[in-house]
Amino acid sequence: MLGRRQEINLQLTQLLDSALLIFCLWLAHFLRATVLSGVWPDLVEIPPMEKLYWIMAVVGPFTPLVLEARGFYAHLYHKTPAHSLRQLVESLVIMGTIIGALVVFMKWEVPSRSVVVLAVFLAGVALLMREALQKRNLRLHIASGKGLERVLVAGLSTDMQQFIETLSAEQRVSLEISAQIDITIRPISDLVEAMHQHSVARVIFAAQHVHFGKIEEAVQACETEGVEAWIAADFFQTAIARPTFDVLGGRLMLVFHSTPQISWALWFKEIVDRVGAVVLLVLTLPLWLIAMIGIRLSSTGPIFFRQERSGHYGKAFRMWKFRTMSMDAEARRQELELANEMAGPVFKITDDPRIFAFGRWLRRSSIDELPQLLNVLRGEMSLVGPRPLPVYEIEKIEKHAQRRRLSVKPGLTCLWQVTGRNGIRNFEEWVELDLQYIDNWSLWLDLKIMLRTLPAVLRGVGAS
Repeated sequence: MLGRRQEINLQLTQLLDSALLIFCLWLAHFLRATVLSGVWPDLVEIPPMEKLYWIMAVVGPFTPLVLEARGFYAHLYHKTPAHSLRQLVESLVIMGTIIGALVVFMKWEVPSRSVVVLAVFLAGVALLMREALQKRNLRLHIASGKGLERVLVAGLSTDMQQFIETLSAEQRVSLEISAQIDITIRPISDLVEAMHQHSVARVIFAAQHVHFGKIEEAVQACETEGVEAWIAADFFQTAIARPTFDVLGGRLMLVFHSTPQISWALWFKEIVDRVGAVVLLVLTLPLWLIAMIGIRLSSTGPIFFRQERSGHYGKAFRMWKFRTMSMDAEARRQELELANEMAGPVFKITDDPRIFAFGRWLRRSSIDELPQLLNVLRGEMSLVGPRPLPVYEIEKIEKHAQRRRLSVKPGLTCLWQVTGRNGIRNFEEWVELDLQYIDNWSLWLDLKIMLRTLPAVLRGVGAS
């Protein structure tokens, strides 16, 4: 099967890259400890190789996964060296961040920075050389025409043509389309005869506009012949949702996803959320004390403000903030409705008279948001995601498409947050940024948003 073969090839490539990375670490240590020390005897002696084993254990298995997430293994045939280099640098930055976090929080030691730097250079060269060699072999394979798998394509003529046009160069290198059979005008016996004539391994049905009964008859013919039948599952045209397959109750289910699918990346995001929340809680404790003392001295009432917000899929949860408004803020909201500066269901005023002086500073510095780290620890929020809105504002949303922002966990920061939220006066523009985040989600995007959040907070961009 082509899909399975590509998956196996990817796994073999990742195993090779893992071995290359470990070898580059060993080679870097050998060059530094033996070769360079022999040339320059005055160099500082470095620790033995055993001290680098933990870095090997991290770099070996996890770097290929990061490379895959950055698309390093995809579209090999048409990818330019510059594109490969950019993806490689991005992946190495992510791995450097992971190793740096282990050094800071786990107190694991990097025995020699020179060895690590040399290993990064050697690994980059080795991976690019491996890719160049693989690309060369792929192009030679395409040019030779050897090793192609014979297949038939069946269905409506226009559907078959559209399907063939969507095949990538990497997919075409493994396929030889022996014949195209229009099963809407030709009998199934012609399909069977073509199977015999060309000795095909598979029949691919591009049958978007073919009656299901006709497809069933053709698949049964393949079943009788012992030939695999692959059906292009594009019976329904969707603008956003991505189709995948799953099994429920013993039945094969065609599933349409319009949100990030369950994956190792999402599982890792959950871990980063919990660990990150604990770390940020510890690092920001002095700010908590300042906020608590300031609120107590500058106003009357509780230190914390809790409000029902709409979370994942609209499930209500109680979100925590430092209180920045007077006690009668909710009661006064009705009288301020005419001053609302946001178009849509959201209520927002730049100079809100309900905010007391110290509370305005808390908002400008975003310190008022810190208690939401407790919501992240409870699993109700994420570090990065669309900002949670009050339940009563969600109930005012009229366009159903805008509720898709609820299909992921809400977050402490988001694209809207780091692009200067006060500059956006229309709820639709806000939602567009949220949907852009959902449709393009990756761990790398989360990292970029988090890296942009700190400068935005320090500059007070969009805060009020």
